[in-house]
Amino acid sequence: MLESFLQILIILLAANGAPVIAALLFRSRGQLAIDLGRQLPDGHPLFGSSKTWRGLASALLASCALSLFFGYGPVFGLISGALAMAGDLLSSFVKRRRGLAPSDRSTGWDQIPESLLPSIYAAAFLGVAWWWAIIWSLTFTLTQMLLSRFMYWLHLRKRPY
Repeated sequence: MLESFLQILIILLAANGAPVIAALLFRSRGQLAIDLGRQLPDGHPLFGSSKTWRGLASALLASCALSLFFGYGPVFGLISGALAMAGDLLSSFVKRRRGLAPSDRSTGWDQIPESLLPSIYAAAFLGVAWWWAIIWSLTFTLTQMLLSRFMYWLHLRKRPY
């Protein structure tokens, strides 16, 4: 189970880290916002300018490639990546409603939806107990927080979170 645990964690980290890496590699190329700049009646964007089609595509590609590499198949990777990005969009939607700007820190909202949704799917796919999804999500949250600080130190992120 340790091997599967680490593989799922790596897929989660890759799905959520791929958009950041794509932004570094491609800069402003392909930076079309998923919400196309739409605003809701509250005056805030639906998701914000940092949620791009390029980021979505890179997350799906990364999770699919790793899923194939680990032997789970491409469908598992695509669904996992899509759920991670759905959770990320949900957290962005909530943050915009709270008046927070893209990339503003919101511990918990920045990690849990994007890790818990694919973790629940992974637990069902692997036929393991539901609480593994919670452990994956909590481990992802801690790992992501540490990696964000490290990436900031390497000047790969603009903020340490």
